[in-house]
Amino acid sequence: MAIQYDERLREKEFGILDRYTKHGIAERFAELSEQRARVGKFYFRPPGGESWCDVILRLRSVVEELRRDYAGRRVLIVSHQVVVNCFRYLLEKMDEQTILETDRRGDVPNCGVTEFGFVDTPRGQRFELIRANFVVPLTQAGAPVTKAPDRPAGPK
Repeated sequence: MAIQYDERLREKEFGILDRYTKHGIAERFAELSEQRARVGKFYFRPPGGESWCDVILRLRSVVEELRRDYAGRRVLIVSHQVVVNCFRYLLEKMDEQTILETDRRGDVPNCGVTEFGFVDTPRGQRFELIRANFVVPLTQAGAPVTKAPDRPAGPK
């Protein structure tokens, strides 16, 4: 089993907003928070960072490489939330509204498994979602699924 590192699979670059919560961004970068609200999460690119569209663009070549070089083989990709969701967007041929709704329904859990397989169609093989955000083996072993609020509850 060969381990390969691929810079295309890194998490979305958050630029100057890196390590800030949604609340922190609104307080510290009100103008950027307003811009994000106007253009939407999918298209918003913070200074020095990436939009979801930017991530999707770099992942397109990964998908083509998987089809070309790894057909019929098992591949494990370890990455982060935005990358997982952007892979889903590409592999499931979602539209913007569908992937944003998928994202709104819940975070990709730490160590969650999202699995795809190939299915035959009249137009060739395509990826099909087998499971998303699967954490049962972890919870059965007693490992808690990490959940943290965007900011602590209570007075400001």
